[in-house]
Amino acid sequence: MQDDPLAVVLIVLAASVLVVALARRVGLPTILGYVVAGGLLGPHALGWFGASDTSRLLAELGVVFLLFTLGLEFSWPRMVAMRREVFGVGAAQMLLTSTVVAAIALLWGLPALSAITVGGAVAVSSTAIILQQLTEQDELNRSHGRMAFSVLLFQDLAFVPFLVLAGALSAGRLDFSLSGILTATSLAILAVAVVVVSGRFLLRPLLHEMAHSRLKELFTLAVLGVVLGSAWVSHAAGVSMATGAFLAGMMLAETEYRHQVEAVIRPFRDILLGLFFISVGMMLDLSVLQQQWSLIALLVMSLWLIKVVLMWLIARIAGLPSTKAMRTAIILGSAGEFGIAILTILIQGRVLDPLIAQPLLVALVLSMVGAPLILRYNRWLAEWSVGAAQAAPPSPPETSVALTTLADREHVIICGFGRVGQHVSRVLQSQGFEYIAMDLDPERVRAARGAGLPVMYGDAADEGLLQDVGVEHANAVVITFAEPDVALGIVAAVRRSRPDVPILVRAEDDRQLVALQNAGANEVVPDTFESSLMLAAHALQLLGQPPAEVLQSIDAIRAQRYQQLRGLWVGEGERVAEAVGLAVEEIRTVVLPPQAWAVGRAIAVLAEREIAVTVNAVRRHGIAGTEPEASLQLQAGDEVILAGLPAELERAEQILLTG
Repeated sequence: MQDDPLAVVLIVLAASVLVVALARRVGLPTILGYVVAGGLLGPHALGWFGASDTSRLLAELGVVFLLFTLGLEFSWPRMVAMRREVFGVGAAQMLLTSTVVAAIALLWGLPALSAITVGGAVAVSSTAIILQQLTEQDELNRSHGRMAFSVLLFQDLAFVPFLVLAGALSAGRLDFSLSGILTATSLAILAVAVVVVSGRFLLRPLLHEMAHSRLKELFTLAVLGVVLGSAWVSHAAGVSMATGAFLAGMMLAETEYRHQVEAVIRPFRDILLGLFFISVGMMLDLSVLQQQWSLIALLVMSLWLIKVVLMWLIARIAGLPSTKAMRTAIILGSAGEFGIAILTILIQGRVLDPLIAQPLLVALVLSMVGAPLILRYNRWLAEWSVGAAQAAPPSPPETSVALTTLADREHVIICGFGRVGQHVSRVLQSQGFEYIAMDLDPERVRAARGAGLPVMYGDAADEGLLQDVGVEHANAVVITFAEPDVALGIVAAVRRSRPDVPILVRAEDDRQLVALQNAGANEVVPDTFESSLMLAAHALQLLGQPPAEVLQSIDAIRAQRYQQLRGLWVGEGERVAEAVGLAVEEIRTVVLPPQAWAVGRAIAVLAEREIAVTVNAVRRHGIAGTEPEASLQLQAGDEVILAGLPAELERAEQILLTG
């Protein structure tokens, strides 16, 4: 069976479809379905096929594509803002966990260098499983998800010296010096620098040329080349391939092609990730599990508890509340694919005694197999461990009682107690409305609580905390965070807890206006639009317009969802905004030559292709018709004026010209 590649592919596909569909039907994570399929088909069960170098490479590429797509969600400024979590919390977790495990290994009788390597293997967690599961559960942008992601990033970087040490021990170089690790680390830093510099100065021109070729296949090939090239550069320097891919994705996040790149790469990612999880299941040796089940069970529980307790302490020191810290710790408690890779190298090099190595390897694989279920119920496990009452910082008893009493009657929930949130609270209070505010800035919360204000520390996207502040009794929810991703998470959480409560969202601009409305926001107030309307209203009154007519004009623009204000003629300032990851809606004019595909067709073809642009006007023979009907037939020489995000404008122009 293993000699026929086509038969292997068909068996894997059939088993994956069957087991994953069954897992979804009973409510289990899809990752677990893939792992079970690999366990059934692998060499330790039915034995229909085993892992090969090719399948292992393809499985690793699944992790590469996953990290690349995650990089597309991060901009360089966001990474700089996360440096404390990555290099502070991540380094503390790796150092403390590997040290404790290495000390235990020394007591178990392992040589010092071997014990240090085993400590590093145990300390890392599964990037692929954690990120995939958190993405499915919409927790990656929550406070515990962001903290876990930061630690995973550092673990991928810290993997380099442990991998070098494992290779040296397997080759018999027990006199391996510190200079060797420093050299490998320097090469890793150089590889990271190459990927970052290339991404900032080469990727945008490259994709610009590929996009203007108007060949989808060429654009797809260019994207695949970027992903695999960045992975190869980092791998050649000894860094994990996934790290290079993540950095490349992060650089592409600053371009206008981000959404198209993500759409192109998604099918490759999903298929290869499935193969990765199947390969994890194939490593589970049931015979060793049967023979030494008590030792393996002890190893699984002990290592998981060590990692969870240490990570909880680190997260608490970093400022997370008890429950959030415990959720982060539980997420990172499982073993990782890099740890298994290190342990496999030690076993192949006969560095470890098989009586120790084999049970430890099975324990790490079992830890990965059980990770999806633990991740699925991480909130319940955290609340059971530390108690939901500890989710917020301690507060004076009289204030806590007052908040509880207030939550049981009608009030307004304000999510975010910054400048805007405080202004809203004062207006509400002046009109006799009660409120409860939530914020994640401990200094601000402490100062407000000291003044007797009903403000509590907490993540407004946490459904448990929403229940604590009485979302079932709320008359309205006001979200004042400017970050659209944060606001989206809160809107989704509020809608799950209370489908009928009115939600008002403040947004910095209109980038996520439609997404927020689709998520359940009743009203979205973009700062830039409202500021423009206020200036325009004052200008009209200074020009002698009656106040009633001015108010009527402003209300009409609001009723049309600010459609009249959308789109900009882009200048240097907006280009700078794009460079730091802020998508700016632009206006673009497309002139239709006689051979253009859209000539003779109606404007409605853009809507039929599900392209999110607005046709502001069509200029024909020097006469501009604003807000044209969707049925208007386009002619050669027409100047079609479009408004939308850069990526959508690129698609619209391509459709109008070439179909």
